[in-house]
Amino acid sequence: MANREDIAAMRRQYGEVGLVDSQLPANPVELFNTWLSEATANEIVVEANAMILSTVIDNQPSSRTVLLKDLTDEGFTFFSNYHSRKAKQILENQNVSLLFPWFPLERQVIILGVASKISTAESDNYFASRPRGSQIGAWASMQSTELSERSVLESKFAEFEAKWPVGTNIPRPDHWGGYVVLPTSIEFWQGRYSRLHDRIRYVRSENNDWQIKRFYP
Repeated sequence: MANREDIAAMRRQYGEVGLVDSQLPANPVELFNTWLSEATANEIVVEANAMILSTVIDNQPSSRTVLLKDLTDEGFTFFSNYHSRKAKQILENQNVSLLFPWFPLERQVIILGVASKISTAESDNYFASRPRGSQIGAWASMQSTELSERSVLESKFAEFEAKWPVGTNIPRPDHWGGYVVLPTSIEFWQGRYSRLHDRIRYVRSENNDWQIKRFYP
């Protein structure tokens, strides 16, 4: 276990290359796609599409990692059990945050937005593309509810595996589907020398245009 002095001494020097105002695209989705592609191409980054989803209920924040599964000008899409804790929190408060922590690239992206369910047709299409094991897992897991022991989960998985043998169509559970997060702001953080990091925030205006603002690190 690291002692307090070791933790306090943890630091690294960041790079010289940053975000140049004159080279910023008008639409943040364009820049995000570029960064996502670069993160995907970096062998050190594990699951470049992994993002930390934060929700709030009763003034208490809650965070977990989910996977980005679609990106359009309409927003960032992920999938979940609609009976899960995150789903119940989104039902109470649709305002969420997404964080992409691409540490090897000295980058992170923070997104604030509003989450809502996608159409059943979109959820059906994505569910049909999932591996068979993941489809069965969606039926077997009562996500976020207490589990007495792992064997119970494995037993439920075996039960649904027998119900739908290999080669049969597995329907999407009604309690499982997607959310899309419509961003209201997208902030790009690039590590720079002497802690003079770049922070560029795109803020959506009332007419849906994007305003670009630079912030002190």
